[in-house]
Amino acid sequence: MPHARQHAHLHQQTRTRERRHQLAHEAARLMAEGGIRDYHQAKLKAAERLGIFDDASLPRNREIEDALREYQRLFQRDNVVAVRARREAALRALEFFRAFEPRLVGPVLEGTADGRSPVTLHLYSDDPDAAPRFLDQHGIPAEARSRRLRLDRERIGDFPVWVFSAEDIAFDITVLPLDVLRQAPLSSLEEKPMRRASASQLRQLLADDEIEGYERGDG
Repeated sequence: MPHARQHAHLHQQTRTRERRHQLAHEAARLMAEGGIRDYHQAKLKAAERLGIFDDASLPRNREIEDALREYQRLFQRDNVVAVRARREAALRALEFFRAFEPRLVGPVLEGTADGRSPVTLHLYSDDPDAAPRFLDQHGIPAEARSRRLRLDRERIGDFPVWVFSAEDIAFDITVLPLDVLRQAPLSSLEEKPMRRASASQLRQLLADDEIEGYERGDG
């Protein structure tokens, strides 16, 4: 009997893994083709479509992001071009904003951006007026917004955001205090510091992408 119970347990684990995989890929497809931006919404819609409702089978946001990246690479080759163009524009923006210790974050860095995705940057300054003043000095009209970010387990704050367009690409810039430079805010995908890249790190990523593209035969 113990052997039968163990076999049933393993079978259940395998079924759950398969369902998670199915749901992650269906959610990714919905995001890629249906324009859904929210991971949680895509996950619930995928579960409804596939008739899978047990919580254990629901994939993590990071699993959906991985599946989305794979889906775009296989079925939406234009997105590879969109990501590359936005990463190159992001590098120029990081150099332009270098006085603010800028970092690239979000879908452009993660490789899940498409032709509608903005380049999302974090700038760091203890003077909240420094960034808009800098934009104004360079004749860049920008729209003011705000964004709520979780800095760590205890701290949540609302921070100024500036949105503008350059090179036919949207830019979304959040200004954070200098002390936040030590550790990135927590990702909304998972309760861990979000991935971010400096200009030198992005330059290396672009070089790696180029090599990978040649190896795949893209170049």
